[in-house]
Amino acid sequence: MRRLFRSTLAAALSLAAACTPASAADFYAGKQITLIVGAYSGGGYDMLARLMTRHIGKYIPGNPGFVVQIMPAGNSVAAMNHLANVAPRDGTVIGLVQRGMLHAKMNNSMGVQFDIAKLNWIGNLNRETGATLAWADAPVQKASELFEKELIVGGQTGVDPEITPRIYNALIGTKFRIISGYPGTPAIGLAMEKGEVEGIGDWSWSSLKLQRPEWLRDKKVNVLMQGALENDPELPGVPNALDYAKDPVSRKALELYFTQKTVARPLVAPPDVPADRLAILRKALMALGDDKDFMEDAQRSRLDVALLPGEAVEKVISMIATTPPEAVARMVGAMAAP
Repeated sequence: MRRLFRSTLAAALSLAAACTPASAADFYAGKQITLIVGAYSGGGYDMLARLMTRHIGKYIPGNPGFVVQIMPAGNSVAAMNHLANVAPRDGTVIGLVQRGMLHAKMNNSMGVQFDIAKLNWIGNLNRETGATLAWADAPVQKASELFEKELIVGGQTGVDPEITPRIYNALIGTKFRIISGYPGTPAIGLAMEKGEVEGIGDWSWSSLKLQRPEWLRDKKVNVLMQGALENDPELPGVPNALDYAKDPVSRKALELYFTQKTVARPLVAPPDVPADRLAILRKALMALGDDKDFMEDAQRSRLDVALLPGEAVEKVISMIATTPPEAVARMVGAMAAP
């Protein structure tokens, strides 16, 4: 009888141990984390994702492996929908999504099935300044001429190279003519070199200086204007689009749009991820900032990195949520303008 009791007790304790959730420190041992990238292979988001996954695992207890999964449909809408509604909520699936997702529900993007306030924000890999460029022989050579002459620019449907010049046309009165349909900034850059278009309305400054340094060195392009909540110290004397806002509501609408520049490369996890696992992922991301190997790898890969903690991303999400309705309507209208 005593032997039966002991064996029954042992079985019960074993079952209880099996049913007890693993601590966050043990959870990732022997596991693999899937990083979903909501952009096309070979672009800036994909390159940053692969840079991060080469280094971040050593800062996560259990040293999990990583696999990158490309999910570009809808300019990250598909990736966000998957994270919000399909992906496991245990911290084994996270996403690097395009910054436009911060405003996707607000501007009625097709197929949105997520609420940014209900997702878990791990942090941000880089902040951006949008640079408006004109080829050296284009008819527009300085910012003031953007309001007087037409500049033909390449566009990518649904993302900054196309949305930004539309917003500028509507809110500050520029005269961009957008040639849509390019698959990304590299294709637009090639079109500029071949003379198909005269410039681009918004190319990330950090990407431009690392991916096309010869353009700047050889003065093949002119940087006409910058777009961000704060001026980039590397662009002294280049006017900010905010300087040309015609009224307070238009300025507020531009500021709302530029929030996505502050959170330009956001890392996100599904809802309901356990708080201790989210804390581990956030801590691991920020640890990369002091990782010499990571920073040297970023330099070799021609990638700019400026890490932002998850708590700071949450503040931007809160700022978006509290923007006055009239400014939201102005921004949405500008994004839809022809």
